Formats: sequence, C-alpha cells, structure tokens
Amino acid sequence: MSAPPPRRACLSVPASSQRKLAKATGLGADEIVVDLEDAVVTAAKAEARSAAVSTLRDGDGVTPVAVRVNAPRSPWCHEDLVALASLEAQPRSVVVPKVESAGDIAFVERLLDGAEAAAGRAAPLRVQALIETAAGLARVDEIAASSRRLESLILGYADLGAALGGDRSLDAWAPAQHALLLAARAHGLQAIDGPHLGVAVDDAFHAGARRAVELGFDGKWAIHPSQVAPLVAAFTPSTEEIAHAEAVCAALDRAERDGTGAVELEGEMLDEAMRMRALGVLARASGAT
Repeated sequence: MSAPPPRRACLSVPASSQRKLAKATGLGADEIVVDLEDAVVTAAKAEARSAAVSTLRDGDGVTPVAVRVNAPRSPWCHEDLVALASLEAQPRSVVVPKVESAGDIAFVERLLDGAEAAAGRAAPLRVQALIETAAGLARVDEIAASSRRLESLILGYADLGAALGGDRSLDAWAPAQHALLLAARAHGLQAIDGPHLGVAVDDAFHAGARRAVELGFDGKWAIHPSQVAPLVAAFTPSTEEIAHAEAVCAALDRAERDGTGAVELEGEMLDEAMRMRALGVLARASGAT
C-alpha cells in the first residue's frame, strides 16, 4: 500500500448538513471527515449515509475524504461499510469509532473484504481506528497490530474523558497520548490527536496543538473551520527546522563518507537517532507540499 496522506488538520463535518459538506473542501484541511456517528441523530442515519455517498460522488477528487461510520455493534455500522465499499468513488478511508479490540477491526475487515469482492474492487479501503473508550486504550497496542488496512490511530477525548472521569486537564491526558503514540509508532501507523473540545481558536486550543506537536503526533482533528489553518501551520515544519534537518543529514553523510567517528553541528553531537528525527522533519515537510 502507498504511504498515507498528511493529516495535519482533519476537519470533522456532520453528514447531516449539506451546507457544511459543500463548504468543507475549500477550507484547506488535509482531510475531510464526514461524520455519520455522533453528529447524526438516530432517525437521520439512513439520510446521512445517502448524503455521504452523494458527497463522495460529487467531490472535487482532490481533498482526501474519510467517513466516520457508526460503531461496531451498532445497528448501522454494517450498512455504512457496505455502502462505502461498493462505491466507485470510495472515500480515502473509514474512521471506525469506539474500537475496543482487534476483534472490532477484524469485523470491519471481513465486511469490507466481502463488499469489495462483490463490487469487483481490487484496492482495499483504508481504516483509521478511533480510540475513545477505556477498553480501547487498554488494548491500543493489540488494535494497532490488527490489520494491514489500518493506517492511523486517533485519540477521542470526549467519550474517553467521560469514561475515565476525574480531571481532564491538558496534563491529565499525557498518559493516554503517550500510550496511543507508542502503539502507533511501534506498528508504523500515523498518530492523530483528537480535537480541542471547543470551537474557539483560543489559548487552550493553541496549548493543545503545541502539546501534540511536541509529543510527535502527525496531526489533530478540528471541529470548526477556523481551527484548520492554525493546525496546518502548527504541524508544518518551519523553514528553520527544515534547514537544520538538512544540515544534520548532510553532516552525518559527510562523516560516513570520511570515516569520522564523532560528528558535531552547532555545538551539538550528532548520531543516528538525530538523523531519524531529521528525516522525520523532512518527510513532514515533503508531505505538506
């Protein structure tokens, strides 16, 4: 499978709002997440699914679109997956909410296998797992290793906060963030931070974005269009960061050619771990262009 697209800013849009769906593709998000789950009331599930299908058929074909289906064990998950896997204009991926075990991903995979075979589709639909329950967080490494379709783990704050209880300050989320990030990196997946639970672009929003960048997340969800541009900026390496990464790689390459043991750059000793970090910066910069 090809490398996943950059997901610096993923804008969640309710499938029940045609106005918001029509506007979303022009807002500069790396990915539009059409939401069939939390943003849609029970009575409107079928209508929202049809709206998502129409959005995919009529889309610009440029902005990657994911669809957040209903959760496994719900009355609608299987219908969502079959409808999306059968489309000629498939979404880039499906976001599976409330994933609690490898079995949930296996259920999704079997449904997609059958629907794609019936539709004669060769390219498998990608999957993103939304970790937003205590059980899911406890089994996040098992989930991360569960499927070749899987390309990212996403931390869901609202449901997980309700499940865990207690103080949900920014610092209180650190153990969950570290657990998801470690599982993602161990299995070659993207790690996407959940949205700031507010629509304002305020100090709390910026603090959450900075924390996600500092920890090493690949991107973050947005729930309001005004949050997209700040997230894209936050997760895009600066020109100074790119220049430093290029200098690190160049210095290590020269040392390798010359057979030099110790390598120093601007008063800092370099090693292969520094090269890996620099290559990560350059990969993020390349993906953002």
